[in-house]
Amino acid sequence: MKSTLSRRALVVSTVALGLVMLGMTTRSAAGAAKPATHTVTIESTAFSPAELDIKAGDTIVWINKDPYPHSAASEAGGFDSRPIAPGKSWKFIARKTGDFPYTCSIHPSMKATLHVK
Repeated sequence: MKSTLSRRALVVSTVALGLVMLGMTTRSAAGAAKPATHTVTIESTAFSPAELDIKAGDTIVWINKDPYPHSAASEAGGFDSRPIAPGKSWKFIARKTGDFPYTCSIHPSMKATLHVK
């Protein structure tokens, strides 16, 4: 009888521990940051913001509010939107970490930097 109670207590303790661990895993997964979406506005022949800090996995959306086309092209070749028509947008998911200076290939005086952590 005593061994049956000991086994039962062991089973109950094991199940309880498993439920506690499952709850901890679920909470930590729920608390993990989801990828975010950031917006860069192209207006008055400028990128705004000119410096953007994001996390790897985040999405950046460039929106062209000027009456003429622009682009967002990484100087290191990591991304290139090609011309973005007036009123249109372009999305990019940053997967690599680092600092990525970029320009408008149509208007090279337009400069900005994407900081991916």
